[in-house]
Amino acid sequence: MKRFRRLRTNNHIRRLVRETSISRDDLIYPIFVAEGKNIKNPVESMPGIYQYSVDRLDEILIQINRSRISGLLIFGIPNHKDELASSAYDDNGVTQMAIRHIKANYPELLVFADVCLCEYTSHGHCGVVEGDKILNDETLPLLSKMAVSLAKAGADIIAPSDMMDGRVAAIRQSLDENGFIDIPIMSYSAKFSSAYYSPFRNAAESAPCFGDRKTYQMDYANGREALREIADDISEGADIVMVKPALAYLDVIKEASRYEYPLAAYNVSGEYSMVKAAAQNGWIDEKSIVMENLTAIKRAGADIIITYHALDAARWLEEDV
Repeated sequence: MKRFRRLRTNNHIRRLVRETSISRDDLIYPIFVAEGKNIKNPVESMPGIYQYSVDRLDEILIQINRSRISGLLIFGIPNHKDELASSAYDDNGVTQMAIRHIKANYPELLVFADVCLCEYTSHGHCGVVEGDKILNDETLPLLSKMAVSLAKAGADIIAPSDMMDGRVAAIRQSLDENGFIDIPIMSYSAKFSSAYYSPFRNAAESAPCFGDRKTYQMDYANGREALREIADDISEGADIVMVKPALAYLDVIKEASRYEYPLAAYNVSGEYSMVKAAAQNGWIDEKSIVMENLTAIKRAGADIIITYHALDAARWLEEDV
């Protein structure tokens, strides 16, 4: 009889033969920066998550820095929104000001800058709108302007999340033409149209005013198409590719790992909120569930995990050493 249980006898042996492990280096923490002063607004649907104004941003940056995770992914919430998302590529916009503050005071933190128009448009869609149609090619110059503006502010990595066709090539060209040839692009390559995003839209104040995003975000039923999207982004110059959401798409993450490119997975707001709600009701052990989920994402093939659990996970990893 084979005795598989011999290698499960105690914690020391289990740790010795463990195939997958999570490191603080794997983790990226998303933050929301709101325009204004003295702002720390709780996101009701995401316990423990807040919108911060730049003058109060140190409250969370100190925690991120002490956690020794790799960095943060920044989303901006401007006061002014219009049809062409002009605040997105304003060099004095809220996101640009926040990035300059971060890089001046916490230079060792990697800043991933989300590039999308939805937080900045009056209609909440990720591109230029004509009637009820989201225009692809007309959106690309605005995304490119936003990427260059964020790079000028000091962003380390540009992360387009809009899902317009051809945006990686357009952004790469604009970055290169403006002297940012060394700035990597982490593309949200396989971003599915998902119900798991609902809490995020509250946090980023980015819900569309009409319709939905199914004409540009991916159909959640399509795995093979996701691989074509990833391959296309790689051919256009993406340095890191991403699957979003994570937990319902572990099969896609597994298949995407075959490209042997750095692979990110976004453990999104709805996944976070469900765990938090269940933990607050005493139905689950939060630490155990979170670490199991993150390990599953890593086991599926992700190299980078963007997660609202990052600070808690970093603390738990420290405690378990």
